Amino acid sequence: MEGQCRKCLLRDAFPEDYEKYVGSLLIKIPSGARAPEGIYQQRLSICRACDQLNNGTCMGCGCLVELKAAYKNEKCPFRRW
Repeated sequence: MEGQCRKCLLRDAFPEDYEKYVGSLLIKIPSGARAPEGIYQQRLSICRACDQLNNGTCMGCGCLVELKAAYKNEKCPFRRW
C-alpha cells in the first residue's frame, strides 16, 4: 500500500498531511509547555527506532508521535522517553 511506512514519522510518509495537521498544531503549543528542541529531536529518534511506530502513529497509545513528543510533560507509553 502506498504511503505505508512502519518506521516513518508523519512528515516523512505524508508531508502534506504533516503540514496541514501536525505543523499547524505544533506552532500553537505554548512555549512553557513545549519540550526543548534537543529533547524533542531525541524523542523522535527513539520513536523512529520503535517497533510500535506506524506512519507516524504510536500503536501503543494512538498518538501522532511528532505532536506528543513536543510536549515537555508527555511520556512514552513504553517508558522509552
